[in-house]
Amino acid sequence: MGTVGQKYKKGALVVSVSIRGGLVLLAVAALVSGCAGPAGTGVRPQQPLKAPPALAGDLQADKTRIRAARLRAEQTRIAAARRWGLTKVPLTAPPAPVTKPRITTRHGFEVDGHEEKGLPPVFTTVPTEQKIVFLTIDDGAEKDPAFLRMMSELKIPYTAFLSDYLVKEDYGYFARMRDTGVVLNNHTLHHPYLPALSYARQQREICGMQDVIEKRFGKRPTLFRPPYGNYNEDTLRAARSCGIKYAPIWNEEVFVDHWEYREWDQDLHPGDIVLSHFRGRKDWKGTMPDMVRRFLNRITAEGYAVARIEDYL
Repeated sequence: MGTVGQKYKKGALVVSVSIRGGLVLLAVAALVSGCAGPAGTGVRPQQPLKAPPALAGDLQADKTRIRAARLRAEQTRIAAARRWGLTKVPLTAPPAPVTKPRITTRHGFEVDGHEEKGLPPVFTTVPTEQKIVFLTIDDGAEKDPAFLRMMSELKIPYTAFLSDYLVKEDYGYFARMRDTGVVLNNHTLHHPYLPALSYARQQREICGMQDVIEKRFGKRPTLFRPPYGNYNEDTLRAARSCGIKYAPIWNEEVFVDHWEYREWDQDLHPGDIVLSHFRGRKDWKGTMPDMVRRFLNRITAEGYAVARIEDYL
């Protein structure tokens, strides 16, 4: 949109009269008025109103309210940690980075021509120096309402990778999960060993799950985890064909009664992706809240917080 302006012809404000002196007086009057109002009116425009400066008392009241809100939030977290039997209050992750780290495929996890072909990167750790880890939970067999309450009350972020043959028993459970801010991602329709399938069958498994998640939960995923962590070039090509940008796997796996590690040092590292599953007493010696308790107690004791992996991609 251009700037709108007005032009007046020279002398348009001068009234022609027979007395030369009168003509001069009228021209001077126009100059004194500044020609600020509409032509010929001599009326000055109104000056914009300025808000009065904030009073010191108002600023102090705002700071007091902010401190009170933070204190209430912290007291709520302390109470939730006690209620769920944690040894310490979980640490809070730092703000998400403004500049996202560059994600590349982990060395040794590439397929031929991986980067040149623009295939989704496969990685176990997000590049960061901050003491954070990412909790990811697979499949969807167990649908424990206590788990949803626990994660919501403790405000612990996590990412779900779902398989339709398990979640279709109760889409509503995972819709409630989504409503708390959890991102629901792709773990295929039927959880097969993908490298044994043709490209076309792999595409049906991956793209079909894309369609299910979009239809049931409203958003097409950009993250895909191959079942068992197994894949080949066709897997990644098929994933890319239906909108997948990343294929995160994991560096540690947490169960209800133990941990398992990919690295030789058997320890956590900044940016590690941690895997668990939607499982309960049918498969474990405990519940999903028991698993979360083990997970949080361990990482908190070592000074780690849980971050949201989507914030780093």
